[in-house]
Amino acid sequence: MNRVLLGVVGVVFSSAVVAQSNRIDLVRGDAPELAHFGPYDIGVNTLEMIARDRVDVVDTQRGSDNVIYDRSLTVELWYPADLNGQTPGVTYEAITRNPEIVAQLQGRAVRGAEPDRSNGPYPLVIISHGHPGNRFLMTHTAESLASKGYIVASIDHTDSTYESEQHFPSTLYNRPLDQRFVLATLAGLADTDGPMSGMIEADNTGILGYSMGGYGLVNNLGGAYNPEMVDSFLAPPNGLLAEHAESNPEFRNNLDPRIKAGVAVGPWGMNNGLWRPEGLAGITVPTLYIAGSADTVSGYANGTRAIFEGAVNSDRYLLTFKNAGHNAAAPIPVPVEVQSSEGQIGSGHYTDPVWDNVRMNNIMDHFVTAYFDYHLKGDTNKLNYFDLVPDGAEAVYSVKNGQETEDHTYWRGFSAGGAVGLTMEHLASGQ
Repeated sequence: MNRVLLGVVGVVFSSAVVAQSNRIDLVRGDAPELAHFGPYDIGVNTLEMIARDRVDVVDTQRGSDNVIYDRSLTVELWYPADLNGQTPGVTYEAITRNPEIVAQLQGRAVRGAEPDRSNGPYPLVIISHGHPGNRFLMTHTAESLASKGYIVASIDHTDSTYESEQHFPSTLYNRPLDQRFVLATLAGLADTDGPMSGMIEADNTGILGYSMGGYGLVNNLGGAYNPEMVDSFLAPPNGLLAEHAESNPEFRNNLDPRIKAGVAVGPWGMNNGLWRPEGLAGITVPTLYIAGSADTVSGYANGTRAIFEGAVNSDRYLLTFKNAGHNAAAPIPVPVEVQSSEGQIGSGHYTDPVWDNVRMNNIMDHFVTAYFDYHLKGDTNKLNYFDLVPDGAEAVYSVKNGQETEDHTYWRGFSAGGAVGLTMEHLASGQ
């Protein structure tokens, strides 16, 4: 039996200056149209989930019996809220890439706010961070989507957070399982008499995974792992990875059909042999891939682009930030507590040498909104935001007296010059 505990996290302000400097809800003046927040106020709560009888990869020794334990996961949950006169604003206490530093991140949600059921139930989006990371790494997307009528659940993946980082094979085994477990648990909450009753439309779920989160997501979309990796030096003990591999005849039966769309940002694994063409051909769920062309962690030509090209049985898009690295789009801006610390240890985890973080966050949130609105809400107009001249630098911006001329081919929702440095490619199922 799985147990879910709802709790409230306290709010602590280190100083007004720090809080204001770490805003995760910034939208630049040149941000694309759908980056702006939606009509809903936002509530947030913290949930503790326990996955019963999971293999304890950390304590299992190769050749010995698998150790079984109850795996704890902390999940931050954002949702449309009725503030009843409350002032928007929250501080998230977030451990950083330098675990000795706790950042005070400022957002616009209200902790413990009353859910707004007026237009519920709302589609579910699950956010899965990198290794290491935590549930606050993509808070900008979480708040943005909640303001537009989504339930958003961001996972702290045990053994893979900044403070619990250990034993990489645990992450390899647990990522797909964690994502499916959180989906199933929240679907169960929707059917109870608790605070999320009538709020969650789990049958329309999207997953957004960054780096190792993308690794788990690609597997849950149908991309079974290369069986040759099951006994590799990277793999967890006792052939555990076989559960997620092509060689498992039950692999496809284990997938959750409630996952209707995915957004994979710099998904890790292709450049380390985790997939081969046979596995990628198993992906049938529509997917938006996002990557930096200079990603040296997950790879680009041999990484995200190779997954995009190999997923031949799915409809998919690839948004590329030219010359951006592995930190393209997903991470929040570097917290001021890290930036002002001695040696700035961990600051590079959040930044990109070429691109501004807030600009990348805004662009990502624009396209994530359009993609999930189309696939999870059935808003067919949002597909127009992907009908683009492939290279933003080659699009023509031509507007006179506030009206687009016949020569105008610029990216929908972008201001003049805003699409320079971006490319968007599309491959339909069968291509």
